[in-house]
Amino acid sequence: MSCAACSARVDKAVRGLEGVEEVAVNLLKNDMTVQYDESALTEEAICQAVAKAGYGAIPERKPSQGARAKAEPKRDIAKEEYLKMKKRLVSSLVFTVPVFYISMGHMMGWPLPPCFHGMENSMILALTLFILTIPVLFINRKFFINGFRSLWHRAPNMDSLIALGSGAAVVYGIYALYKIAYALGRGDLMTAMSFAMDLYFESAAMILTLITLGKFLEARAKGRTSDAITKLMNLAPKTAIVLRDGAETEIPIEELEKGDTAIVRAGASVPADGIVIKGGGAVDESAITGESIPSEKAEGDKMTGGTVLKSGYVEMKVKSVGDETTLSGIIRLVDEATSSKAPIAKMADKVSGVFVPIVISIAVITALVWILTGQSFEFALSKAISVLVISCPCALGLATPTAIMVGTGKGAQNGILIKSAESLENMHDINAVVLDKTGTITKGKPEVTDIIGDASLLSIAASLEKPSEHPLAAAVVEEAERKGVRILPVTGFAQTAGTGVSGIINGKAAEGGNRKLLESHGLYDEKARETEERLSDEGKTPLFFLYDGKLIGTIALSDVVKPTSARAIKEMKAMGIRTYIVTGDNTRTAKAIQKMVEADEVIAEVLPADKEKEVSKLQGKGYKVAMVGDGINDAPALARADVGIAIGAGTDIAIESADLVLMRNDLMDVPCAIQLGKATIRNIKQNLMWALLYNSICIPVAAGVLYPAFGIGLSPMIAAFCMSFSSVFVVSNALRLRLFTPKYTTPEPEETPVKEEIIDTQVEAPEGVTMATKTISIDGMMCQHCVKHVTNALKGIPGVTEVAVSLENNNAVITADSSVTDEAIKQAVTEEGYEVTGIEG
Repeated sequence: MSCAACSARVDKAVRGLEGVEEVAVNLLKNDMTVQYDESALTEEAICQAVAKAGYGAIPERKPSQGARAKAEPKRDIAKEEYLKMKKRLVSSLVFTVPVFYISMGHMMGWPLPPCFHGMENSMILALTLFILTIPVLFINRKFFINGFRSLWHRAPNMDSLIALGSGAAVVYGIYALYKIAYALGRGDLMTAMSFAMDLYFESAAMILTLITLGKFLEARAKGRTSDAITKLMNLAPKTAIVLRDGAETEIPIEELEKGDTAIVRAGASVPADGIVIKGGGAVDESAITGESIPSEKAEGDKMTGGTVLKSGYVEMKVKSVGDETTLSGIIRLVDEATSSKAPIAKMADKVSGVFVPIVISIAVITALVWILTGQSFEFALSKAISVLVISCPCALGLATPTAIMVGTGKGAQNGILIKSAESLENMHDINAVVLDKTGTITKGKPEVTDIIGDASLLSIAASLEKPSEHPLAAAVVEEAERKGVRILPVTGFAQTAGTGVSGIINGKAAEGGNRKLLESHGLYDEKARETEERLSDEGKTPLFFLYDGKLIGTIALSDVVKPTSARAIKEMKAMGIRTYIVTGDNTRTAKAIQKMVEADEVIAEVLPADKEKEVSKLQGKGYKVAMVGDGINDAPALARADVGIAIGAGTDIAIESADLVLMRNDLMDVPCAIQLGKATIRNIKQNLMWALLYNSICIPVAAGVLYPAFGIGLSPMIAAFCMSFSSVFVVSNALRLRLFTPKYTTPEPEETPVKEEIIDTQVEAPEGVTMATKTISIDGMMCQHCVKHVTNALKGIPGVTEVAVSLENNNAVITADSSVTDEAIKQAVTEEGYEVTGIEG
């Protein structure tokens, strides 16, 4: 296939077969995807239909899964085409440059050998040009073979226009040769010379060479459109190191099997998807998720094939190989998206189907009109050839697929997987976004948000909750471990459903739980009620803790809003998009989340099955709706929405139901995807506008409509030059999408720290958790980077709960338990390159 007329012809030939449900022909990739009924149609029948249309088709064979044989390396079709066109161009130029120089030398006064001057040498000039033109015709014979074959099948394409235009110039040149010979035989030197000056051999050679130049530039640009897919494919390692029979063995990646234990060292690529069973380290997942910060992996964590272990050592159990890996799935999704067609492309397809026959008709009419108006046959032929070679069905055919390929590739680089061109176009029209709360707006697991109590509260609470398996208990323990707070031994641990937990710490009773716990001890007073209501209004769950029968404080927990969620919603609102939160939570909690992220509306207490109905209601009001979710219960709503967007960390069912997948689990990728959709559709419209405008202006000018009034016309050579660069312009414009970066109006958010309020509870802290405040004088701090280094060093000391470093006072104030020694403090600060001059407290 060489142009949009070709792809339209193939589409029509296959679509007409019985049993065919859907056809997508991609001119850019020279492939076709067909959905058909296997009981009514076979692959062979489809290939035969393509052959009857004048083209060839071969079914794509994928290697069987689990094949141990080494797979054949994937051909780089774009690179092959580029190298082929480069060779054709160089070979054509070797002969075309002399043709151009000799033919234009007389007009421009350039120096020429004496044998090319004078009327008596007309035949020498003509024969030389003819002989030099023959190699150019042979080198570019593909235009004639494809062009005339398409004409024979009554499906003319761009090659047909080039073959007719350059062929007509050559035929006229040969006719001129006979006229020159005839005139010289009769001594008519003037007639011989006049035909020698209008041979058109140079036009034929220049047309073919300039079209080849355009094809060469187009092939080079096309190769760059698939860079994103190529880079993804190059991520897959070629070998893997596995443990077999107790020894390390390096094997080809094709021989890796599920259940193998693979070894990954620092700097190496992860060979496949799996689970860490030993070791850990920092993994660069930027190529898969777009996240630039390495992800820390430990035992039990998932590893993704194609990522890179930046530091550490990992032994992993292989879970997925070959086509089952995440990387293969991403490549498949991107490839399928680039093969699909956006609805906006249908107009171009309709125009392409009739474009070439109309152009040929215009060329014939042009020649006849000029002959009938008294112009010479040579003039009429020149205008007809110009019409044939200036028209460009290529630009129409390339307008959509180039932009789609670059757009989906750019999305993949940013961790946004776009499943089809249609979903990319639909993103352009979205004016309402429905957001699931848990796991989408929030992190999906509880975290400590407030600590209200004495200095020993967190230590006692974490010690008490350590034996519990409740998610809230795990969050309290995690916060204590993060701060290096000491966990004390607990005896007599008990858990009461609906109330809380209890145990003995240092010989005294410790209890933790909800309001019922306080009520059972008669401690639920006005102050406790106010604290509970305030925290509940903020969407938080308060846990009260008692020690030795007295209330020592409250720890609040919440499914924390992701740092970027509020910013993402603000960005969408700035783009004129209404935002809705849909959740099964009670109205009070849902309103608290709405207030935090400033969403337009919240729909609370929605049953999982009813989320799809809420999406339908908005569509009924005229909204184009995008649904963002991550759970199984979101799948129906994702499928119902105009665009379903799945969070990458979500379930497989949600991802399968969605049109877009956000690999980074970051809501900021939603406005990014919308902006990318708008940029891609804008680019497609620019390309189509250029293609239609170019042809609607250039064809009449080439036909000579301006010649009677202004004397303006186009020679076939100039027409060929214009045609070549029209398709190059379209591909180059699509490549601008590679520069796409989302434009945000709000600043990046900072992580919300845990709110701590230290109060004196008049309760003696258990042994081992005595808290103290120390002031450390430090020399050597010069800037905020120094402050950051000292802060991190002090926070890294187990037992330190609070750190405040002052550059102005050259000191740090910390809150720590009795286990933190002055020596430990000095060592931590000194290791960062600073000097401790004194410690008070």
